Amino acid sequence: MAHLLLASVAASVTELKRDPMGTVSAGEGGPVAILNRNEPAFYCIPAPAFEALMEKLEDLELNAIADARALQPEIAVTLDAL
Repeated sequence: MAHLLLASVAASVTELKRDPMGTVSAGEGGPVAILNRNEPAFYCIPAPAFEALMEKLEDLELNAIADARALQPEIAVTLDAL
């Protein structure tokens, strides 16, 4: 059965156990697909890549909130009312 690999580098669980930091550095800053019996089990990514991913997700969530709020009706307010 074919599996989609979302990384340009792949390593086995055995290789990860033998040299964890070497396996991560093999990805040169990108994700490394960790294979178990030639099937992707999980992806290993360095901390800076994970942090960038989390920031991107937060930006997408904030944009969705802003877009939803932009659809709400406007309320006219004067400075004196504030």
